[in-house]
Amino acid sequence: MIVIESLTKRYDSTTAVDGVSMTIERNSITVIVGTSGSGKSTLLRMINRLIEPTSGRVLIDDRDTVGEPGHLLRRRIGYVIQGHGLFPHRTVAENIGTVPRLLGWDESRIRARAAELLETLQLDPAQYSEKYPHQLSGGQQQRVGVARALAAEPAVLLMDEPFGALDPIIREKAQADLLDIQRKFGTTIVLVTHDIDEAFRLGDRVAVMSEGRLLQYDRPEVLVTRPCNPLVARMTGSAERAMRLLSLTTAGEAAVPVAAGHAGADALVVPTSASLREVLSELLWRGSECATVVDVDGTPRGQLTVAAILAHGRPA
Repeated sequence: MIVIESLTKRYDSTTAVDGVSMTIERNSITVIVGTSGSGKSTLLRMINRLIEPTSGRVLIDDRDTVGEPGHLLRRRIGYVIQGHGLFPHRTVAENIGTVPRLLGWDESRIRARAAELLETLQLDPAQYSEKYPHQLSGGQQQRVGVARALAAEPAVLLMDEPFGALDPIIREKAQADLLDIQRKFGTTIVLVTHDIDEAFRLGDRVAVMSEGRLLQYDRPEVLVTRPCNPLVARMTGSAERAMRLLSLTTAGEAAVPVAAGHAGADALVVPTSASLREVLSELLWRGSECATVVDVDGTPRGQLTVAAILAHGRPA
């Protein structure tokens, strides 16, 4: 768990972060979102003390981070930046092994960890371990950057606009990879972005910042349905709120049970993991009124109609 207490950073007469307090639960993804200059990246970098706070404190698992030298703290906290930041003169395997080597891991353990992470990120170790960053695509470089940050098995991973330089298709894949990694390793992730759609897709909780202050910190569905003020409403997209709400609910959560054999033979079949937004788009494209929701093994969970989905899109 990360506890941030009244964290403040001032530069002469400018306050970059102003008295921010928040609790980040273990094994979760927290996304900090805001416009340029809102203080989100400064807040992130105070967690691993790349930037020293003017006042306030950060506790990780009840330990104040000032009680540890900054360079040692950063070795146990993964950090990913936009554009990956790989060492160009080192191979993929050497990049991934950077922090474990500083920590004194033996070479066989480093090689095994690098191979495990490359496989997790769908990069064949036999093909990619000895390549150099310039031989990789932008998306591959970003995945190696994530692997390097996770190499020493950190409990906390900080990510500063990690996908901002990727094109939309690669970016969507990188986001899906991150969700898979978090489920597999249980890492506590804190991610900064200016993209509210990315924040809502990735975050268990989302912090909205403006002018150095924390405006609201809650679950995405709460930000969508109950923004605390007009500024948060605008930042979270009030005009698109209904569609955002549909993106946050899965077909499995909303499916209405039906009696056995009552599903239409020609009904659209969708997985429980699909969002209501995806189901609605497919129904409208096909000109259908009803979809059958099925589990991974194909067992019917229930049905969804266009009318039922639209009802879910109306905030309470």
